[in-house]
Amino acid sequence: MSEARTPAQIEADIARRRQALAVTLDEIGVRVHPKTIIGDAKAKVASAVDRTAGQAYVAANRAVCDVRAQFVSADGAPRMERIVPVALVAVAVIGLLAVSRRDKD
Repeated sequence: MSEARTPAQIEADIARRRQALAVTLDEIGVRVHPKTIIGDAKAKVASAVDRTAGQAYVAANRAVCDVRAQFVSADGAPRMERIVPVALVAVAVIGLLAVSRRDKD
């Protein structure tokens, strides 16, 4: 059989449980407070924006590196066999746009 508890032990146990319950209720109150909820939501949104911006930066950087690799060799020398045709096409397009614009005026 277990030992019988004294009234003082029972009162002390009740006091400990009340204190633990008070702490738990305080924690719940903080968690459900509107400012806490708004702060958590803002932090999640900021994190998502940072993550998305970081992914966009990585993707843009990868695209720039891929394009650069088409026009510059591994040792850093320009690939004239690729640069000259692209430059000629760009000049031709600009020339055509200028001529068509002049015809409209």
